[in-house]
Formats: sequence, structure tokens, C-alpha cells
Amino acid sequence: MYSDKIIKCKECGEDFVFTAGEQRFYAEKGFDTEPTRCRRCRQGHRNDSRILYEIVCSECGRVEAIPFEPRHDRPVYCGECFRKLEHGDRR
Repeated sequence: MYSDKIIKCKECGEDFVFTAGEQRFYAEKGFDTEPTRCRRCRQGHRNDSRILYEIVCSECGRVEAIPFEPRHDRPVYCGECFRKLEHGDRR
């Protein structure tokens, strides 16, 4: 039912293959549109649009960037301290 399809990336203009497997996946997920960017441009676009917020870890004081806006009424942790606290390794 599905067959590989060549699509021109709207970002870089290069041709890329929208594979039969990817088409099946899109159909199973109910996606109505085909991809318009090649994998490399899609990844770059995703990373460019990501907003990072600089925080000071409430546990160790390390400065780190996180992908969500912290609430000022709650402590915020760096990745390492968050993992420790999540597993009950509180100091």
C-alpha cells in the first residue's frame, strides 16, 4: 500500500525519502500531512525553536539551562540533583 516517496525539503532544497515505513507510522498516528523538511533540517528546526531557561540549582547551586520556565514558588534542580532526589538519594 505504501511506497517510498521523494520529497524536496522546503528548508535546504535537497530531496529526501519519505519511506513506506514512515508513511505507515504517520497514518497510524493520524497525521494528515507529509513532512516538509528532511531529517537534518527537522532536527535543526526543532533545536532552534527550543527555549532554555537558566537556573541555579536549589540543591547544589550549579547554574544550568532547563527546557521549561521555572515557577518561583518551587525549588528547581539541575539534572544530576533531580535524578538523585527522584531516586531518594537526598543528602
